[in-house]
Amino acid sequence: MNQNQQLFAAAQKHIPGGVNSPVRAFGSVGGTPRFFKKGEGAYVWDADDQRYIDYVGSWGPLILGHTHPKVLEAVIQAAKNGMSFGAPTAAEVELADLICEMLPSIEQVRLVSSGTEATMSAIRLARGFTGRDKLVKFEGCYHGHADSLLVKAGSGLLTFGNPSSAGVPASVAADTLVLPYNDVAALEALFAEMGDKIAAIIVEPIAGNMNMVQASPEFVQAMRKLTEKYGAVLIYDEVMTGFRVDLHCTQGLHGVKPDLTCLGKVVGGGMPLAAFGGRSDIMSKLAPLGPVYQAGTLSGNPVAVAAGLATLKLISEDGFFNQLSIQTKKLCDGLIQIAKETNTVFSAQSTGGMFGFYFSENIPQSFADVMNSDRSKFNAFFHGMLEQGIYLAPSAFEAGFVSAAHSDQDILFTLAAAKKVFMQIK
Repeated sequence: MNQNQQLFAAAQKHIPGGVNSPVRAFGSVGGTPRFFKKGEGAYVWDADDQRYIDYVGSWGPLILGHTHPKVLEAVIQAAKNGMSFGAPTAAEVELADLICEMLPSIEQVRLVSSGTEATMSAIRLARGFTGRDKLVKFEGCYHGHADSLLVKAGSGLLTFGNPSSAGVPASVAADTLVLPYNDVAALEALFAEMGDKIAAIIVEPIAGNMNMVQASPEFVQAMRKLTEKYGAVLIYDEVMTGFRVDLHCTQGLHGVKPDLTCLGKVVGGGMPLAAFGGRSDIMSKLAPLGPVYQAGTLSGNPVAVAAGLATLKLISEDGFFNQLSIQTKKLCDGLIQIAKETNTVFSAQSTGGMFGFYFSENIPQSFADVMNSDRSKFNAFFHGMLEQGIYLAPSAFEAGFVSAAHSDQDILFTLAAAKKVFMQIK
């Protein structure tokens, strides 16, 4: 029994399922999860000292790669001054100013500690602002594990084949209205029927928790038009895509100004930090200014803020996203070419440093499309690549990530490994 197997066996004694987040358990792909002890640049090392090229990047935050020297230095210096205060700091103000400068849709922003906190708080705020209860979400979109959001969600719920979660009261789920992703007609019909009761739409503008699925231009326009017409709040959940697909996030690519935006992952530079923000007339409803309560002991944690500030400054340098996009597209184009050469049914796409690949002929446009992909072939591919030293997300329902640390050599090595594995799983 190797170290990973020993650790997993030990972990299951006192940790449910042996993991602290479900997808980590390798439940859908089978086998033993890797216990990592070190990361540097594009690489991670497991408990058995096996090195992998990492395309998970802590599920997206590590856009600069592991332990970037400038981020590490910022964290060390902040920690030396104090781990937490539960009081305001100058760095919080600097980070808030920087976020608002980078995203014109955000006039005011509140820092929190997780993506779930950000989305949960944004929804509460939208309901408090509008005085309405109904929330619209889309099949396969994951917005954290708050009760009202665990209805036909993505991420781990898809991995385990569950459309919802036990423990969510029917009365809570009743106010969540679920529609197919990219279905303009269904959206228009719903708003025509009950638009005056809808507080908000929340959407992953590029879904990353049912693998990567892009919102169509028509879908984006319909969401913005209908929320404006009926006085609902448009919430862009950019916890995953924020500062990952573009310097101005997905909303910059779409040319849309959502009313509220949720951020996480990259904004914290790999530390537990997230944020939500938007129009000042909406944000002013938050306590202590308004009646909508939200709080957090570790919100604006100085060590996390330092990591976030260092990361956002580095990704703001000229040419950063252009180079990142080139590397990510190089990976996807290479995989598509190899699939053709090996006569494998396969498709892939990327935006910025985010990518998706599918064992299906066409790129999915919805949750139903994703469910029709060949997941057994994905599982075989995942394990084949793992044996070749390539670490991919252990689920067919998760997007992948390239960092600025991934070199041409890393991409070429990955493609060579993929060719071997495609041949093995034919």
